[in-house]
Amino acid sequence: MTEYVLVFAVPVFVLFLVLEIASYRFLSDESELGYTPWDTVTSLSMGLGFLVVEAGWKLVTLGALAGVYALTPLRLDPTSIWTWVLLFFADDLAYYWYHRSHHEVRILWASHVVHHSSQRYNFSTALRQPWTPFTALPFWLPLAAIGIPPWMIFFQLSVNLIYQFFLHTERIGTMPRWYEAVFNTPSHHRVHHGVQQMYLDRNYGGILIVWDRLFGTFEPEGERVVYGLTKNIGTYNPVKVAFSEYVAIGRALRTASSWRDRAGYLLRGPGWAPAVKSVR
Repeated sequence: MTEYVLVFAVPVFVLFLVLEIASYRFLSDESELGYTPWDTVTSLSMGLGFLVVEAGWKLVTLGALAGVYALTPLRLDPTSIWTWVLLFFADDLAYYWYHRSHHEVRILWASHVVHHSSQRYNFSTALRQPWTPFTALPFWLPLAAIGIPPWMIFFQLSVNLIYQFFLHTERIGTMPRWYEAVFNTPSHHRVHHGVQQMYLDRNYGGILIVWDRLFGTFEPEGERVVYGLTKNIGTYNPVKVAFSEYVAIGRALRTASSWRDRAGYLLRGPGWAPAVKSVR
């Protein structure tokens, strides 16, 4: 179902992408901050590849969710508004921890880094998705375990993903204060894509920003955000964008002198390295 909803959303994505490009072309003197051809082509290529991979992987996801749902004795009524309310919050909380873990664990970051690899921030950046989406499933299995039907979980995943598309723009400043307090906004998500020290590993929310406020990962937008990675990969080749961090992890593992260090390269944060032992 996720793919069906996203397919119907594609024309809307294209429309807003075209409108944003036009806004930089005709309504702004900051066109250098908008789109560049190769960056945009790379983002679109990553998005198309993601849809192809995800179409097959969803069969595995469906099987796993259906299996858990069949085993649990719990059943929530899909016709009840309260089931949908619970799903909304449960899905968004699952997304928060999925997103946070994919920043804090390097082997997971190797997949998610794709989304942060552009030094631009526009609607095409939202489409820059990984070709290795295989680590998301465990975070949504508990939703099936509490009795939410898999088709509802798939639908809400699509809603969350579509909402986040509209966060990827500099053409919107800030929203009303009450909205900024509760929901994720372009301002909050610009922070998440920033490379400045104050912005690193902040604002993981999907639709809601309340989880970041609750768990201490919220940061408001202050100085102008610089986008990309702390060490940019410097390529528009989609294959390199998709797999460069896995290659970097492989190189690090080959240099490791112990299994503890190998585990650190896989399970610690992206910037982790073993302490250098002093020589006396």
